[in-house]
Amino acid sequence: MTETRLEITKEFTFEAAHYFEHEAEDHPFSRMHGHSFAGSVTLAGKPNDKGWIKDTWKIEQIVAGVVGLLDHRLLNEVEGLNKPSLENICAFLFDRLEDQLPGLVAVEVGRPSCGERAVLRRG
Repeated sequence: MTETRLEITKEFTFEAAHYFEHEAEDHPFSRMHGHSFAGSVTLAGKPNDKGWIKDTWKIEQIVAGVVGLLDHRLLNEVEGLNKPSLENICAFLFDRLEDQLPGLVAVEVGRPSCGERAVLRRG
């Protein structure tokens, strides 16, 4: 018999700037530039006796605390982020949220205006 597993997702946004040092000096991405980022966290599990996996308001508060480390920042200067690619931003967020959000299975971060996103899934 298949066990029922539900997933819930909470979305977030933030604004930040970055640059890529690995590009040639005359490359546009080597200069500081900014993006409006949009992302989400997904938790999976069985609903509790209240009928939910986790209170979405609590998820929002936890996510806001971690996303606040990136919002309106130069991502190259964020301790622990290293190279601020979408992939590394996903890993940065997942690593900081995992202990606070039991059941976390995915973090997605994108730049909607560029039509790009990365997803990190675990579990």
